[in-house]
Amino acid sequence: MNINGYLDYINAPWGRLFYRLVWHNLKFKGKNILDFGSGFGVTADHLAESNAVIAIEPSEEILEHRMRYNHYEQIVGGIEKLKELESCSFDVIICHNVLEYIENRSEVISEFHRLLKRDGILSIVKHNKAGKVMHKAVFENNADEALAILRGHNAVSQNFGTINEYEIEDLQELTDRRFISDRVYGIRTFYGIQPNSIKGDSDWEDKMFQLECTVESDPTYTRIAFFQHLILRRT
Repeated sequence: MNINGYLDYINAPWGRLFYRLVWHNLKFKGKNILDFGSGFGVTADHLAESNAVIAIEPSEEILEHRMRYNHYEQIVGGIEKLKELESCSFDVIICHNVLEYIENRSEVISEFHRLLKRDGILSIVKHNKAGKVMHKAVFENNADEALAILRGHNAVSQNFGTINEYEIEDLQELTDRRFISDRVYGIRTFYGIQPNSIKGDSDWEDKMFQLECTVESDPTYTRIAFFQHLILRRT
């Protein structure tokens, strides 16, 4: 795990923009929220400003650097900690860039269903294969890796290891009608394939935020975004 590399990402203009794009679709107040796979606690800390938040993260190394400007409960562990929580106790569950790195997706989804209240919201951020290919081919100028991904090979994150990607259709099958799809947003549709040299410009972040928000719900663009943000509702 490259701790310093990810901390640099969080503080970089493109890192700030990623969280800004996620958060503007997660405007909650007075809710009970669970953040599973909370990492450095960036989203948990942000949501804790106006909500009661419990965060679960297995890596003690990561938690040494977690954000803690606002109060939230931090639990060290994985799915075994989910099983200790009371059923129907959360209004919202956050699971961002997590399911790509675990093997027991079905078991985790079942626990989310148990823990959410009726009509509760499940927020999932996932990698998107088409966006990954675009990034490899354009931003990295790496046609070999782009072709490998198209042929079924998994990409590798320098921070978290092998990315076992899945499609929205795979998730729908996995949830087995226990959740219904409410909304799908694209994240990093354009800015991930721009050169980093322009991303320090004073107005770059605000302009790209407006551009990304304009197309985030358009299926033409969500299909090619680097990340997809899924809002699911418990049935």
